[in-house]
Amino acid sequence: MLQNILLAVDGSGRSEQMFLTLLELPALQGRRVNVTALHVVSPQVSAEQMNDKRVVGQNILGQTTRTLNLSSDFSYSAVLKEGDPKDIVVKTAAEVNPDLIIMGSRGLGRIQSILKDSVSQYVFQLTSTPMLLVKEDIYLKKLNRVMVALNASEPSTQRLKFALSLMQGLKGGQLLLARVTEGKDQPANPEKDDPVVAAAINEAKKQGVAYKTYFGTGDVGREICRLADEANADLIVLGSPDRRPTIARGLPDLDRLLGNSISDYVRVNASCPVLLARTIGER
Repeated sequence: MLQNILLAVDGSGRSEQMFLTLLELPALQGRRVNVTALHVVSPQVSAEQMNDKRVVGQNILGQTTRTLNLSSDFSYSAVLKEGDPKDIVVKTAAEVNPDLIIMGSRGLGRIQSILKDSVSQYVFQLTSTPMLLVKEDIYLKKLNRVMVALNASEPSTQRLKFALSLMQGLKGGQLLLARVTEGKDQPANPEKDDPVVAAAINEAKKQGVAYKTYFGTGDVGREICRLADEANADLIVLGSPDRRPTIARGLPDLDRLLGNSISDYVRVNASCPVLLARTIGER
């Protein structure tokens, strides 16, 4: 489970709100959690402007500390760093080794992410740490309905276990099992005849977690977003391929970035927060 969390804060309050929403889950209550709140001051033209931005950054971290209002059960640190926000977030993640990065996202598409220098897209590419992205235009709700996208991979099994762990002890909570097949129809009785779905249902039953299944065919990213809207999901847990560059970690992997990507589509178009991971808890 989550024991070490990095909050990338920018003054919008989105990361802080998402973190506090997570803390409402019974599964996270009573745990010793290490929290690092990070704000990055970008380089400025003059020393005077840089000093002004440092003051603004300190004020943002002060507001973050007051908003979180964490008890002594938490290990908390507020960190102000200077430099390119993209690089600093990646470097800080390597230093503190978090189980999860929470940060805001403008919901930019792939081309826009390149042209507008998206911090979240860059960090998503260059770290293997699971990321919880919160778009600036969505309404944050209590996490009662968590959707996990299922497929036949081992990472999918890990994501299911993570989603189930979030649901432990949550009264009225429901795990939403989404199974989308591309290019073929679902079996007549997918809850029994689809081994991926049957195994997920069996695991939910063993852990006493209420569940509901959702099925779709066609474009996987679009279908996941459609099913999430239909189910009124509060969070999507989704896998992502390793997007780190094969040539150099310091350069965007444009071939992968511009290719078809389920995770890219969902992070941009979903109407709820999206947790992107490769293998949660096993990096």
